[in-house]
Amino acid sequence: MTMAQVTYARGSRRTAHPERTTTGLARPTIAGMDTEVLRPRRIWLMLLVAVVAGAIMVAPYVLLDIRSSRLDVDGGWHYGLLVAHVFTAGVALVLGPLQFVPAIRARRRWHRRIGRTYLLAGVLPAALTAVPVALLSGRIITQVGLVIPAAGWLMTGSLAVRAIRRGDVTAHREWMTRNYALTFLAVTARILVPLMLLTGLATGVVAPAGAQAAATSLIPVGQVLGWVIDLAVAEVLIRRARRSRSASRPARAARGRAPARP
Repeated sequence: MTMAQVTYARGSRRTAHPERTTTGLARPTIAGMDTEVLRPRRIWLMLLVAVVAGAIMVAPYVLLDIRSSRLDVDGGWHYGLLVAHVFTAGVALVLGPLQFVPAIRARRRWHRRIGRTYLLAGVLPAALTAVPVALLSGRIITQVGLVIPAAGWLMTGSLAVRAIRRGDVTAHREWMTRNYALTFLAVTARILVPLMLLTGLATGVVAPAGAQAAATSLIPVGQVLGWVIDLAVAEVLIRRARRSRSASRPARAARGRAPARP
């Protein structure tokens, strides 16, 4: 019998305390898991947003009608690559939040299966198809908006795998956070484009009659701004988690030195 303890963040339903913990069979956990501050509600909200955004992203391409494409494409090959990119990016977008769910992370087998599917069926094909889609567009801003995050996708995913193989759970989690930040570009860009369009309409820069054309032209701009913003937010979260771990170490050490209660 072992002592099972999980610490939840403020706002969660339960908080485990060492003096109140009861004995029981501990669930299998990832090393260091019980010392992390977990916010399950935020993760489930992120999953809900990802599912809705993924459905919106995929919807114009379900019928494989090139006329419904949200990006200008040159022909069949270009459109086919775009469709492959959209569908595989949708897989990554939906599966990504599951990697941060505490109950799933505590079960190594499921965590690994979802992680491999996320990387091999989502990130890898989506990144590889993003490059030719961008290059065939002939527009420099589209090329920048897709090629750079595609390279970042592959790099952060590779570093996350290398970290977990050498047993560095913290580095793995940080690289996966950066990786999913790039995946979440699909959501951020779809928020930024309407905001920029509404700003243009409100200021008179965009005429109401040209709103549709303006929205299409703003998509690459939203993509560039999206991955810049997402990576910046990811770094803030990573640094905050590092400070939280550093602050909690003295308290854990003090509890470890405290004499046992009779």
